Amino acid sequence: MEINLHRILRERMPRKVSRWVPGFAITALERFIRQRELNEILRNGKGLQGSAFAESALEYLDIDVEVSGLDSIPEGRYMFASNHPLGGLDGIALIKILGKKYGDDCVRFIVNDMLMNVEPLSNVFLPINKYGSQGRKAAMAINEAMASHWQVLQFPAGLVSRLHDDGKIADLEWQKAFVAKAIEYERDIVPVRFEGLNRMRFYRLARLRKRLGIKVNIEQAMLPAEVCEARGKRFKVIFGKPVAWQSLRDSGQSPRDLAAHLRTLVYRL
Repeated sequence: MEINLHRILRERMPRKVSRWVPGFAITALERFIRQRELNEILRNGKGLQGSAFAESALEYLDIDVEVSGLDSIPEGRYMFASNHPLGGLDGIALIKILGKKYGDDCVRFIVNDMLMNVEPLSNVFLPINKYGSQGRKAAMAINEAMASHWQVLQFPAGLVSRLHDDGKIADLEWQKAFVAKAIEYERDIVPVRFEGLNRMRFYRLARLRKRLGIKVNIEQAMLPAEVCEARGKRFKVIFGKPVAWQSLRDSGQSPRDLAAHLRTLVYRL
C-alpha cells in the first residue's frame, strides 16, 4: 500500500537505461507527483477497498460531492457514461456513489489496465488491454460484465477533458464502442455529468504539447498532483434519465454519431 517511484522505475526500466538515470531525477519526479501525500491517502484507507476506500480518500481530502438524479433511476442494468474532467477524483467519486447504491459486488468500472496497480480499487476495476492474449482475456471479461447483472461505468472519452479552441474545457470525442456494447447487451445508457476542473496549467500544458507536435502525453504526469490540489473542493455529479437501448438501435444512426449525441446530452445536464 505504498507508491515507491524509485522501485517502480528501477524494476521497469531496462538495466542499461536505469543505470544512466540519476536518483535525484527520480526524487524530483516523486515530489512533482506528490508521492508523499498520495501515500498518506493510501495509509489512511489501509484495509479498505472499493467504495469504502473511495469514501475514505474523499473524506481525507475534505472533498464534498453533491449528487442529483440518481434516486430517480429505476431498477435495471445500466451503462453509466460520464465525462472525464479530472483524471482521478472523478472516478473515485463515482465509485463511491455507485458502490454505495448498488454495492461493490455489482459495480464494474472499465479502465486502462495500468490502473490495476491501484490495489484498493482493483476489486471494482475492469481493465482494458488491447494487446495479445491479455487483450483477448480483457475483452472476454468486459463481455461477461456486460452480460451480467452488474452496473458498468465508463469514461467514453478515454482521456481527460481538454481545453478546446473555443475556450471551453470538455471531453475529446467519445469512442463508439460503449454504444455498440450497450445495444448488443441490451443495456440502457445513463448519461452522467461530473462538474469539476483541474488547474488551468494542466489544460495549457496539454495544448502546448499538441501544438509542438509532441505525441507523448506528458501532461498525464500532472494528474496525481491534481488529486492533492483538490483538497477542500466541492464537486457536483448529475445523473440524467436513462436512454433506452432500443431507441439507440432503432435510430438509424451509426454508433459514432450516437456516441457524439450522448456526449452532447451529458453537457446539457
